[in-house]
Amino acid sequence: MIQFLLNQELRSEHALDPNLTVLNYLREHVGKPGTKEGCASGDCGACTVVIGELHTDDQGAERIRYRSLNSCLTFVSSLHGKQLISVEDLKHQGQLHSVQQAMVECHGSQCGFCTPGFVMSLFALQKNSDTPDSAKAHEALAGNLCRCTGYRPILAAAEQACCNKPQDQFDSRQAETIARLKAIAPTQTGELNSGDKRCLVPLTVADLADLYDAYPQARLLAGGTDLALEVTQFHRVLPVMIYVGNIEEMKRIESFDDRLEIGAATPLSDCYGALHHEYPDFGDLLHRFASLQIRNQGTLGGNIGNASPIGDSPPLLIALGAQIVLCKGEARRTLALEDYFIDYRVTARQDSEFIEKIIVPKGHALFRAYKVSKRLDDDISAVCAAFNLKLDNGVVSDARVAFGGMAATPKRAKHCESVLIGATWNAATVEKACAALAQDFTPLSDFRASKEYRLLSAQNLLRKYFIELQTPHIETRVTAYV
Repeated sequence: MIQFLLNQELRSEHALDPNLTVLNYLREHVGKPGTKEGCASGDCGACTVVIGELHTDDQGAERIRYRSLNSCLTFVSSLHGKQLISVEDLKHQGQLHSVQQAMVECHGSQCGFCTPGFVMSLFALQKNSDTPDSAKAHEALAGNLCRCTGYRPILAAAEQACCNKPQDQFDSRQAETIARLKAIAPTQTGELNSGDKRCLVPLTVADLADLYDAYPQARLLAGGTDLALEVTQFHRVLPVMIYVGNIEEMKRIESFDDRLEIGAATPLSDCYGALHHEYPDFGDLLHRFASLQIRNQGTLGGNIGNASPIGDSPPLLIALGAQIVLCKGEARRTLALEDYFIDYRVTARQDSEFIEKIIVPKGHALFRAYKVSKRLDDDISAVCAAFNLKLDNGVVSDARVAFGGMAATPKRAKHCESVLIGATWNAATVEKACAALAQDFTPLSDFRASKEYRLLSAQNLLRKYFIELQTPHIETRVTAYV
């Protein structure tokens, strides 16, 4: 059984189909059709809902952390121990919520289909903001698409909603909600079981290891932003899943003198602070990783584990010399991330083995990362590049150069690196290294970019890296796009 709050209503579910999304649960099982399906792939934001979770802040106070996410990519099993808020829950005692009122007064809605998703993103923004902030508003709304309004009135609504925001029913009931969430906090492995399909929800790494050993055919579910597409887009059936999002051990970020250790189930939005502090380019790239809804759900371990050749984080982690800790039963092994990727969607992971955490070395001052995509926000890379050099009196003493979108796997550019190592760091060396990239990669053409464009972009990004290290005041970092 799993338990969660539907606004303030306690829901206990056991026999639901584990392949059921939160979107369809709301619309078909509890009669709340305000949440809309626009794309069923996490691109449009029409299905946005908000999840409330218990959280202890930096001062040690307990509060509720609100996160927007795409309900079309969220399986019901991930609600275990949380609060689900949909657009129907905002109106209170006959009065519109302040974010709804702001949308009305600023004329932020026309056809209205996308409006519930915008309202929920604004609600999460209001809960997580104390003052109007244009950058935060753009970030919060980047995952919501509208074909009618041109966004200006919606941004005006965001400013109004976050300016002198009034107390709402969620604020006044916060203590009660915290108590209710504590009362349903999971204490043992949960389960959804429809007879022919099941999803297990362990609470510890040890329990996960045991379950995965017992069900080696199971699909591991973390954020589900990639896995859920198999259900929503390809109409496949997932007979057995194991949800890892309630394992606190796998959601920790620990900082040591020489490294960061990031649990594989840590949402990308939680990774931002630690990675941006150590490597600003890494943090900046995370801001361009899909949308906030996706970053609130998707995990660093999942972005590695799905072995996509265009995943944004693996090239950066490879360039930094990151390692992953793989767990199987009671055994653990540490593997260089670059050795994890074998071929297209093929990895070195053994049966019943899972990524427990990612180890990111510190101290690489010359690390830079760049992403080229058709849109600045909420888009997949055509080329993602990461450069990490060590210079000794103007000579390259070590080089790690990695790319995504250039091969069947995220991959180091070994020929390029061999040209750089031992050479004087100057324009002539860079041109030789650029030429060597043609030996490292034979990229494919697809709807994102042609093979010629990809190779030229990779070479130009190396030139860009050289120019920025020579004249750091002109850095543009990860803002390159087509």
